[in-house]
Amino acid sequence: MSKQPSHGRHNKLAVVIMAAGKGTRLKSRRPKVLHEIGGRPLLAHVIATASRLVAPADIFAVVGHQAERVRQTVKDTGIGFVEQAEQLGTGHAIQCARQAIAGYDSLLVLSGDVPLIRPETLELLMSVHRDEHAAMTILTALPQDPTDYGRVLRKAAGSAEVEAIVEQKSLQPGQESVREINSGIYAFQTAPLLQHLDQLTTENAHGEIYLTKMAGLLRASGERVVAVPAPDTAEVLGANTIADLVALDATLRAATARRLMAAGVTIFHPDTCVIDAEVEVEPDTIIEPFVQLRGRTKIGSECHIRSYSVIENCTLGSDVLVRQSCVLAESTVEDGARIGPFAHLRPGSEIGPEVHIGNFVETKKSKLGRGVKASHLTYLGDAVVGADTNVGAGVITCNFDGVHKHTTHIGKGVFVGSDSTLVAPVTIEDGAYIGAGSCITSPVPAGALAVARAHQVNKEGWVAKRRAKQKAQK
Repeated sequence: MSKQPSHGRHNKLAVVIMAAGKGTRLKSRRPKVLHEIGGRPLLAHVIATASRLVAPADIFAVVGHQAERVRQTVKDTGIGFVEQAEQLGTGHAIQCARQAIAGYDSLLVLSGDVPLIRPETLELLMSVHRDEHAAMTILTALPQDPTDYGRVLRKAAGSAEVEAIVEQKSLQPGQESVREINSGIYAFQTAPLLQHLDQLTTENAHGEIYLTKMAGLLRASGERVVAVPAPDTAEVLGANTIADLVALDATLRAATARRLMAAGVTIFHPDTCVIDAEVEVEPDTIIEPFVQLRGRTKIGSECHIRSYSVIENCTLGSDVLVRQSCVLAESTVEDGARIGPFAHLRPGSEIGPEVHIGNFVETKKSKLGRGVKASHLTYLGDAVVGADTNVGAGVITCNFDGVHKHTTHIGKGVFVGSDSTLVAPVTIEDGAYIGAGSCITSPVPAGALAVARAHQVNKEGWVAKRRAKQKAQK
């Protein structure tokens, strides 16, 4: 579904997202809407869905508990915010948003803790709302067990019109069998909503202003209130406990894995993998069990990601092999590269085409040119390495002087012998050789051999003399 421009075909539609609550039942100090599933906060999922219908400027999140923290977390989305200083209920939240929504013809109310709602379902809700000429349209669901949910009572069997929304505690005998529940997602005509908004009261057990009461007010004034069931009950499930969160996360990740497999990606034992919702993988890539693909990772075609590797916010080209138990973060890997096993690409690593990064090699903020080989036990930090250079086992770029970081420049076709230390800032020009065990502190010219180590001294008979001395001292 393509994103609609501001004030587009929905005739000046605004979206209000309820995001002010504490989420007390989660037993957490973190705002409820900032708990994460699928690698991003609940609220971010809802904003992304709403942004498929309207422009971010037409979306308003009602914030309250730790309002500034919520704002900062989603500030890059471009939405607006309305503050609900006291959390006095959903009706009160809309009262706080009165000024923000006053210029719109229609209003869509979403819950910030219902992250699986799909844009197609919201389009269905809005379509029914328009076709029925309703003042209020309620998105409902039909769970197997409706206990603890408010029930939607229809005017008559098969009728679109709603008689009332009744909370669990207020159900009358015979109403317990009603399975249709209120999802907390609504469409309104803005004018009648605002006209009756101040009639909402706190006359209930919790002393809060409930938006559900608007259904009765609108019906009493002769307006139409209708309901439409969501195609899938799972879409409207919220998160009231940590167990709920984990269940939602599992549902979302399973859907992500199915989406990728439908697009040609092979995922062995997908139930063991952790794949965030924003991850993109191209066809013919293979993902083995127990892989984690996090954040906004993008993986090209014909790659192979072996078990227990964790890749976060990285971009991989095509035909990349990531062997077992590698950790990659905020880095790029170009076509044909081979990584691992047990390699660590830290943020800022740029791995060129056909590069080989091997066992226990760590890179950080380094750029490796085509065909570079660093196969064993090496640290390359703040380094620029030219094409076809070979870096031996145990090589270290000493990039930190205790105060500042410095860069090591290694040219093309260089051979760096094992167990060498390159003390930055230093430059090794094209084609140079570094003798094993060298400590390089000065520039090395092109084509030169640099050897920087003490001369070997052999003292004949030293061991026997030492042992005799130790024996005499006993």
